[in-house]
Amino acid sequence: MSDAATSSTEAPFELRSFLASLPARPGVYRMLGADGAILYVGKARHLKNRVSSYFHGRAQGERTQVLVGQVARIEVTVTASEIEALLLEFNLIKRHRPRYNVLLKDDKSFPFIHLTAHEYPRLAYFRGTRKEAGRFFGPYPNSVATRETLLLLQKLFRIRPCEDTFFANRSRPCLQYQIQRCTAPCVGFVSRQAYAQDVSDATRVLEGRNDEVVADLRRRMDAASEHLQFEEAARLRDQIAMLKEIQSSQSVSRIAGQDIDAVALSGTGRDCCVAVVFLRGGRNLGSTNYFMKGGLAGDGETLGAFLEQYYLAREAPAEILVSHAVEDADLVEAALTERGHHSVQIRSNVRGARARWLAMARANAQLGLRMKAASRAGLAEQLASLGAELGLERTPERLECFDVSHTMGESAIASCVVMGPEGPVKGDYRRFNLRDLTPGDDYAGLRQAVERHFTRIARGESPLPDVLLIDGGPGRTVDRRWSWPAAGRTRCARESRHRARDHRRRRQGRGSTGRAGTAFLGRSGRAAYTGCGLSGVAIDPAGARRGSSFCDRRTPQSQGSDPS
Repeated sequence: MSDAATSSTEAPFELRSFLASLPARPGVYRMLGADGAILYVGKARHLKNRVSSYFHGRAQGERTQVLVGQVARIEVTVTASEIEALLLEFNLIKRHRPRYNVLLKDDKSFPFIHLTAHEYPRLAYFRGTRKEAGRFFGPYPNSVATRETLLLLQKLFRIRPCEDTFFANRSRPCLQYQIQRCTAPCVGFVSRQAYAQDVSDATRVLEGRNDEVVADLRRRMDAASEHLQFEEAARLRDQIAMLKEIQSSQSVSRIAGQDIDAVALSGTGRDCCVAVVFLRGGRNLGSTNYFMKGGLAGDGETLGAFLEQYYLAREAPAEILVSHAVEDADLVEAALTERGHHSVQIRSNVRGARARWLAMARANAQLGLRMKAASRAGLAEQLASLGAELGLERTPERLECFDVSHTMGESAIASCVVMGPEGPVKGDYRRFNLRDLTPGDDYAGLRQAVERHFTRIARGESPLPDVLLIDGGPGRTVDRRWSWPAAGRTRCARESRHRARDHRRRRQGRGSTGRAGTAFLGRSGRAAYTGCGLSGVAIDPAGARRGSSFCDRRTPQSQGSDPS
């Protein structure tokens, strides 16, 4: 990183003099609010022109106007090059997640196929940092596509799937050999040269060089037939047939041997979906949808921000097809080329097979946006029903659920998962290593985890949930015995995992399951219990009781009866 110029945090911020002092050089600017939080991070080829454009010149969009109205200070960092500015912007956005930037919500790692660097290599499913020795093929859009590819290669070339430790300690072939998924190199049933040939064929298939493999297999089949090795010729014939079947199964024309991603954007503003269709080695591996959050400008800038966040965190293919012309596409290409050590092209005006791939990506993005809207509407309805069931004055927006797990009473861990109006809030998931517990005492473990969590809430490190669910039953009733920092205690309810099934059975006139651990909801809208289930608390920050108490403390019902 080169020299940096940052506005003073102590002197009053004077916009006019600040803009006049900005250099005509590439860099990154950060817009901060009155509380010092970063609202927006942007890059610029010409800092003076770019930052000044927010306050002068052409009219800005509504969201940009709101941002400018909240800016209390601007900081800039001058960089040596535009690529350096792009990389710094990427790191700052990933670290601070500013409110007004386009944010890639799902930033998980993708699976690869790993060919190990062993005397007899294995093909294995791999997810994580690619620091191990060997070759990696991918990325694949999901684990299903990866495992399907592995299964096909195992059927075709019978390369071992076992771990090296298992391989080194075999004295006889395993079941994989019996079902013809492995040639048993662990016990010497295949020569090193023959196994290396199978590995070479599998590698060429993963690289998309299927035609070469078919031609080579046909030549070897003819040679085996001439030498009267008919069983070997029949095996090679079956391999050729299976490879041709795989080639013909692709629904779109293949682009032989190339790695291409087709990226399409659908939607506007805060509701937009980006679909990525993966083409590896000429094969369609499926697609993945991403839902973007934030953003100030149009489709081109939103898609450009996605490409930066997505591909700077992983290896980019040689060609990226995009549905909209991307702002600063040449800069993004240069950054991806420099980071990936191979040429990367971003193209928007395409024809033929590439246009069909892009149309497929666009259709997936539109479908993903519709499905997301339907899912959001369904979730909103469920939250509203839950709020009404619990007697809350407003629809709950944050639900937290706790559970405990251990191994024979040892190494106890509690977990907390969070649901919000958009679905799972995975960034707020937590695990608690439980300490100083009597082995098997789940009640004490849950109490420790919940109290530690609410201590963080009291310090302002996490928002207060509207509903808290705890896996358990009467022994884990929380409203009388547990302390609740920063939260009032108003209503207690117990639910059961089996309530829905018992409702269906009663509607059908079959009676309830009558099993221990079942809680029913009667016609009165109150809960009646037959044992343990889920304990729950509806949190009221004010700590006041309003309306009737939700907790129904009737005597447990007898088996098979309808408590309503």
